[in-house]
Amino acid sequence: MESILEFNHINYAYHTLEGETKALSDITFSVANGEFVAIVGPSGCGKSTLLSLICGLHQPESGWIHLNGKPLNDNPTSIGYMLQHDHLFEWRTVYHNVLLGLEIQHKLSNETRQKARKLLDAYGLGAFADSRPSQLSGGMRQRAALVRTLVLDPDILLLDEPFSALDYQTRLTVGDDIGQILRNEKKTAILVTHDLSEAVSLADRIFVLTKRPATLKTCVPVTFDLAADTPMNRRNAPEFKHYFNLLWKELNHDE
Repeated sequence: MESILEFNHINYAYHTLEGETKALSDITFSVANGEFVAIVGPSGCGKSTLLSLICGLHQPESGWIHLNGKPLNDNPTSIGYMLQHDHLFEWRTVYHNVLLGLEIQHKLSNETRQKARKLLDAYGLGAFADSRPSQLSGGMRQRAALVRTLVLDPDILLLDEPFSALDYQTRLTVGDDIGQILRNEKKTAILVTHDLSEAVSLADRIFVLTKRPATLKTCVPVTFDLAADTPMNRRNAPEFKHYFNLLWKELNHDE
């Protein structure tokens, strides 16, 4: 399968007046078009730094990053980013929150407005299009934030612990919802998470990072023999425990 993203021998360090903190060391990997990849590792190892490099917020000190075969800095590829919090604006309706990115990018048209309506309808928010964010549950707010991202039709979607602010039950439900939405939309996605269960339930492959400075310790391909391969069904499958234990051992091998 053709790669949409390539990291080649990436090194990155943070610099302050107190000195240098090396974050990433010799990171090399690729992500295929339409693939869902999860990144796990010890707290503070540089997982979110990888996402910042992909979307151009940071520049690598050495190595190169290609998107769709072109250098990151000279690339028309559209990147969507979902954060831990939904960042919906209370003074805008759900529908007008969804339109915000289109407004900023000067892409508002009858066609994109209709697309926004269709996405809201498709993912259970059509009846709440004229509601305020405070009238939605936490899970519905995250779905609205995802629709706001999807309406821009990004080539690749970055997910920085997007469910961590939710209670456990809602987190399971929303993870299942969003996982199925991304599969349905055939989007390439990269998820950063501390939750191993979440990684196993959602990903095609899981990258395991070491302590800072992070190196890529191993890559775990994830496959389930399921008639309906959904995040919730994965959690109930016999393979789930195997992958969870494998990741746990990788992360705690040196403890």
